[in-house]
Amino acid sequence: MKEEIIIAGFGGQGVLSMGKILAYSGLMEDKEVTWMPAYGPEQRGGTANVTVIVSDDRISSPILSQYDVAIILNQPSLEKFENKVKPGGILMYDGYGIAEAPTRKDIRVYRIDAMDAAAEMGNAKAFNMIVLGGLLKLKPMVSIDSVVKALRKTLPERHHHLIPMNEEAIRKGMEIVKEA
Repeated sequence: MKEEIIIAGFGGQGVLSMGKILAYSGLMEDKEVTWMPAYGPEQRGGTANVTVIVSDDRISSPILSQYDVAIILNQPSLEKFENKVKPGGILMYDGYGIAEAPTRKDIRVYRIDAMDAAAEMGNAKAFNMIVLGGLLKLKPMVSIDSVVKALRKTLPERHHHLIPMNEEAIRKGMEIVKEA
């Protein structure tokens, strides 16, 4: 198994955190992983993306030009990365951040209304975990247990009381992701 993933959106949406938690989850399962963030000086509000590779075998390079999976959280990222999904790959997008839906017919396209679900949960910060749940439903490359362990590792201890809410958000994302 080898999954090459790009997660892209605006700074402040939890893009980099989502990638870091996914990478840590892979480490918890003794997989090979890379995590490579990219963002400009305008981190909040500007575009940000992270490339994550999770593999059973050694990873030769963290630099990718095409992806198995693209998680797209805003229109500029869709315009930049839609054409970089490998034929047969997956593009998942949040309906709130995309005005013009993806148009490619040689990939599988899924929509997740994570922003709406986060609002229903009463916690906007759950947004990225809802999206991560959608990804894990489509590509179960790591277990939820590993994600919870990764949250314990990456979140400051003062935020550990939020882990059950994050786990609930992951499960919510698994429920609401749907083919577009």
